[in-house]
Amino acid sequence: MQSAGSGWGNGLLGVIIFSGSLPATRVAVGGFSALFLTSARAVIAALIGVAVLFLLHQARPQRRDLVSLTIVSIGVVVGFPLLTALALQHITSAHSIVFIGLLPLSTAIFAVLRGGERPQPLFWLFAVLGSATVAGFALSNGGSASLTGDLLMVAAIVLCGLGYAEGAALSRRLGGWQVISWALLLALPLMVPVAILTWPSTWSGVGAPAWIGLAYVSVFSMFVGFIFWYRGLAVGGIARVGQLQQLQPFFGLALAGFLLHEPVAWSMVAATALVVVCVFFARRFA
Repeated sequence: MQSAGSGWGNGLLGVIIFSGSLPATRVAVGGFSALFLTSARAVIAALIGVAVLFLLHQARPQRRDLVSLTIVSIGVVVGFPLLTALALQHITSAHSIVFIGLLPLSTAIFAVLRGGERPQPLFWLFAVLGSATVAGFALSNGGSASLTGDLLMVAAIVLCGLGYAEGAALSRRLGGWQVISWALLLALPLMVPVAILTWPSTWSGVGAPAWIGLAYVSVFSMFVGFIFWYRGLAVGGIARVGQLQQLQPFFGLALAGFLLHEPVAWSMVAATALVVVCVFFARRFA
């Protein structure tokens, strides 16, 4: 019971932190290119991770862990940040947030493929129903959406689910913050030259909101959130705790509406509410 409570508590904190990621990214791409934003946030977070690894004298991961760390890097350090930044050049953060409803299903699938978990059949029924609700929303958005943006978000969700499941399984041995720190360090040789090559030609046009967005996604989305999220998944179960991601659209839509003044259509709220109902039942059978 204590493990389950710890898993859900850590997972919820991770979800709350991640809820600001897409609105912050939406603000940041107003001042930075998608490639620079992706590489800069990874470099900043990597410097934090390296400092913590050094100060706490953490042992190097074993050679067998390199494949898993590479998958984590591809999924959550490079893939998800880059694809969402590109998508947010075509769609609003409010629209993109609803796609987070696909993350629990993606994470659960990879929890089976990479984490060795075996949810009950009814879990898949409700997980698929929730995902179908999200897909239906995206396809019936009355022409205000962008097919390019939607496809980029779907690809981002697939890679993110893979990175979540792989990182959570590895966290059982290494620890959550250690996994994201080593994954960031592994991506650093690629991210540094990309950041240099995509360096803005002038900083005069970059406003304070873009800097705040970059700071948030670098420190919180790319590092702090994973400390709680990976621990929650590792302790409470990847497929089970992963369902908490369905709460993220609620937090994210609220941020998009109140902070960015983006329109939040009733269909977005209705789709999110139906998805959360599906998650409630999926959790019971995970």
